[in-house]
Amino acid sequence: MKPITTNWNKKELKAYILIYCAHADFIENMYEKESILLIVDKDIYNKMHKEFDADTDFQRIQKIQYTIDTLKYSKKQMDNLREDVLELFLSDGKFNLLEENMHREINKLLKL
Repeated sequence: MKPITTNWNKKELKAYILIYCAHADFIENMYEKESILLIVDKDIYNKMHKEFDADTDFQRIQKIQYTIDTLKYSKKQMDNLREDVLELFLSDGKFNLLEENMHREINKLLKL
């Protein structure tokens, strides 16, 4: 099997991770979408959402891992990304069990 790679930049990765997290409970609600669009450009959001929709969950995780390993993040940049993820989860005023589980898993992917 061919390795899964990307040529994303940091903004694209952030958008993809936020979209991935928004689907923790299998529904991206309007609060989550609005929260993402406050953080990333609409064109990047649309581009990355299209790719996200075409990917399997395995591909999504592989792409996130590969891109994190490829792009050189400082501790501050990783902390900012972690804050954006948490803000997204809290955007609708609820932090349900599926979101809590996703939060733990994304932190593992981000090596936080």
